[in-house]
Amino acid sequence: MASEVFSYESLVHAVSGAVGSVTAMTVFFPLDTARLRLQVDDNRKAKSTPAILAEIIKEEGLLAPYRGWFPVICSLCCSNFVYFYCFHCLKASWQKGKQSTPSTDLITGIVAGVVNVLVTTPLWVVNTRLKLQGSNFRNEDIRPTNYSGIFDAFVQIIRDEGVGALWNGTFPSLLLVLNPAIQFMIYEGLKRQLRKGVPRELTSPEVFMIGAVAKAVATTITYPLQTIQSVLRFGQFNTSTEKSKLLSGLRTVKCLLLNRARKYGMLGLFKGLEAKLLQTVLTAALMFLLYEKIASCTFRAMGLSHYKKR
Repeated sequence: MASEVFSYESLVHAVSGAVGSVTAMTVFFPLDTARLRLQVDDNRKAKSTPAILAEIIKEEGLLAPYRGWFPVICSLCCSNFVYFYCFHCLKASWQKGKQSTPSTDLITGIVAGVVNVLVTTPLWVVNTRLKLQGSNFRNEDIRPTNYSGIFDAFVQIIRDEGVGALWNGTFPSLLLVLNPAIQFMIYEGLKRQLRKGVPRELTSPEVFMIGAVAKAVATTITYPLQTIQSVLRFGQFNTSTEKSKLLSGLRTVKCLLLNRARKYGMLGLFKGLEAKLLQTVLTAALMFLLYEKIASCTFRAMGLSHYKKR
């Protein structure tokens, strides 16, 4: 067990996933900015992604779509390192040389996701606040924040809201471990289908396409919860007085979902989905492409096989 947990192979997968995700997010970061504005600013009308970005640039300057890039990249790097490391450690431990199955991939993805959420949620809370700081909101109820950086944001949140605020949105995040779990299950399944039992390196178009398909399906299924997660991380909502944290989390998620549905209809739960799909599908596809290429080159340099039963 220890050999799988502390292995060079797991480390290569983790570093490759982290580098691939950071590069892909940097390329498509403005699309994520448009998506986040639509999710948290209730009074902003849903428009096409180019229209939203044009508004942001006009009102806030040319660099506004890249506001909060550094904390997001730091969080993403840590998050993907943890996820890829856990996913491949668990998979190596449970497979023991056997062919992987969709159910194994799904369970592995869920467990890796839970570990990732508990470890990295504080980073995502801080980066959401920093990314939205200084934005021109249509919703006048949103309170302005004044953080000078990542460390200052941590200090202010702990001082003003308590340590627990760093885990705002943890409950929907735990539900959302289904997103990467479904994504990896579909991705690994499609990869096995394309290889048809023959250990070979997939072409770049093949990796790009199956990465895009896997993320599109996972994102569409879980998008309403992603919206609630963004709202909770932003911290601009009335907290429940329920003593039980679990019941409080359930009640908050239920209330936010119902309120959004009543106010905007069922389609309101999918506000910003176009921007999210455009951003997340392209980002995931490029991330998987870079991940596979970096891992493949590294394993070849180390003299290891990248195509063991996966």
